[in-house]
Amino acid sequence: MSDNESETKEIRTDGTGIVAPDNETPTWSERKARKTGLSRLTYEYFERARREDQDLRTESDYVERDVLAFPTWPHETVRNLSIASFFVGMILFLSATMPPHIGAPANPSQTPAIILPDWYLYWSFGLLKLNPLNPELAILGGQKIMADRTYGVLANGVVVGFIAIVPFLNKGSARRPVEQPFWAAVGVAGVVFAMTISLLAVKNLMPMNVDLLFDLTFLLPIVFGTVTYAVLKTMREGYMYNLNRRYYRLRPPK
Repeated sequence: MSDNESETKEIRTDGTGIVAPDNETPTWSERKARKTGLSRLTYEYFERARREDQDLRTESDYVERDVLAFPTWPHETVRNLSIASFFVGMILFLSATMPPHIGAPANPSQTPAIILPDWYLYWSFGLLKLNPLNPELAILGGQKIMADRTYGVLANGVVVGFIAIVPFLNKGSARRPVEQPFWAAVGVAGVVFAMTISLLAVKNLMPMNVDLLFDLTFLLPIVFGTVTYAVLKTMREGYMYNLNRRYYRLRPPK
C-alpha cells in the first residue's frame, strides 16, 4: 500500500474531513491521537466529563422516570378552550348584569375638577404629590430649595433609575425567589410601593385620612419586603437541602 493510499484511508470521511463514517468510527484513543494542542486538550476535557458522568449514572441507584404529557389535540386544546370560554362567559355575564355608569358628557370649555392619567401611570402621578417630603431649609428662611413639582419630577427619575440599575446590581444565576431572598424582597417591596403610591395619586378619591395614607405609602413596602425576606430565608435551607439531595442522587459523590 502506497503512502498516498494510506493517507487517503486515514482522512476518508463523510465529507467534512473530521467525522468518520458510521462503519469506521475511530476509537477514543485514535481520535485523541489525531488532535494536538488546544483542540486535543478540549477534547480530553469533554470526553473525560462525559465518561465520568456516564460512570456515575451507572453506579447510582437513582432511576430516571419518563416524563408523561398530554397531546395537544384533543386534551390541551379542549382544556384551553374550556378555560377561555369560562372567562369570556364571566365577562359577558358581568357586563350584562352590571352595565357601566355613563355620566354626563364632558364640557370642553371647563377644566375637570379631578385630572388623572391612565391607571398604569398612577405610580408616577403619585410621585408628584410628595411635597410633604420636600425639605425646607432654615438657612434659606424656611424656603424650599425647589418647587414641589420639580421635586416630584426628580423623584420619578430616582425611582426609574433604581429600577433600571437593579439588573446590573443583581448578577446572580438564581431563577427562584427562594434562592435569593434579598432580591425577591426588593421586588415585592417595589410592587407594593407601586400600588401604595398609586393610591396616594388618587387620595382625593380614597375614603381614608390623607396623613395615614401617606404614612402607609412608605411603611407597607418595608413591612411586605421584610416579611418576604424572613419567609424565604426560612424556606431557603430546606429548599437547598432538597435540591442538593436530588443532585447527589443523580451524581453521587465518590
